[in-house]
Amino acid sequence: MDYKKQLQIIKQGIDEIIGEDDLVQKLKDKKILTIKVGFDPTAPDLHLGHTVILRKMRQFQDLGHKVIFLIGDFTGRIGDPSGKNKTRPPLTDNEIKENAQTYKDQVYKVLDPQKTVVDFNSRWGDSMSAADMIKLAAQSTVARMIERDDFSKRYKTNQPISIHEFLYPLMQGYDSVELEADIELGGTDQKFNLLVGRDLQRNSDMSPQTIITLPLLEGLDGVKKMSKSEQNYIGITESADEIFGKTMSISDEIMFKWFDLLSLRPSSDIDDLKKSIDNGANPRDAKIELAYELTERFTSKKDAEEARENFFKKFAKNELPTNIEEKEIPFLGEHALPNILKDLGMVTSTSEALRLIKQGAVKINQNKVESKDFKFEQNKKTLIQVGKKKFIYLSLI
Repeated sequence: MDYKKQLQIIKQGIDEIIGEDDLVQKLKDKKILTIKVGFDPTAPDLHLGHTVILRKMRQFQDLGHKVIFLIGDFTGRIGDPSGKNKTRPPLTDNEIKENAQTYKDQVYKVLDPQKTVVDFNSRWGDSMSAADMIKLAAQSTVARMIERDDFSKRYKTNQPISIHEFLYPLMQGYDSVELEADIELGGTDQKFNLLVGRDLQRNSDMSPQTIITLPLLEGLDGVKKMSKSEQNYIGITESADEIFGKTMSISDEIMFKWFDLLSLRPSSDIDDLKKSIDNGANPRDAKIELAYELTERFTSKKDAEEARENFFKKFAKNELPTNIEEKEIPFLGEHALPNILKDLGMVTSTSEALRLIKQGAVKINQNKVESKDFKFEQNKKTLIQVGKKKFIYLSLI
């Protein structure tokens, strides 16, 4: 492909390129580029936030370049300090081994298995001697490390910084030397680590890698970075109904950022969807296309079609889902509705229950509840619904 067309695809959905002139020259020379991306096996499951970079890797594969999925089983023992306000606990060897295998099983939901090189940085990290580590550490300074935003903040607030944390960006950079990387991809929070790779390659008389940073994906709340700790994520191993339904729950405001960062569609198709909404089309129709694409990618076409049908049954047609949970509570006479909702786990507090009742978001037997004083009958199964997603059959026995 012409280098200008390649560059247009490469730039889709990115935040920044450092070393673009070198990249352009290599594309003009029709060089097959080596693309490096490192993943520390810190958790057993991947979510959509991780697939932002996987999608860009897939684009490079489709352009004919060499993509290395580097599992940081060595650096995982150090713990990446990026974005952390305290020292990250290192993983055990068993955790690293188990999580690494899970990663390998999941990445092929996005990457082409025939074109993916999987490597481990323990391949060279384990063979490094103490003298090698000293030589590596001598290539940077404490002042350079403290330039890093998260280290600087911790230093200014008297939060401890362990010496071994300085080794993390150095080891990540050394990975680029070993792999002779032409390009390294990472989130915007990885910029410092990626720059260290350029420095170490120069010190080794190599052409410094081009850095491409990608934006961080906001989670379901539309505010914070997608993260398991924030409970605002969609796991790529979740069920089709979960992936489809959660995607449909995102706001219209962040929908097209999700398109730009997650969709495998050509950018021209996404632009057409944006124009259709500007001309009066319902944003929900575009969101359905996004939800279907993501669900099909991480499950199957059949499961995606069923998830779309189930979604319309549950929400658009106001039909009931088929797997509603059933619960029983001892009958004690009077049962206040707000307390019932809280005890069932459908709300977090009685004040939230009162607010939802006032908003008309609580239904019993598919009828909106007008008051908190609803009276339940003994030995009668009652359907309780909160919002669009929470259903429970309750029996007072």
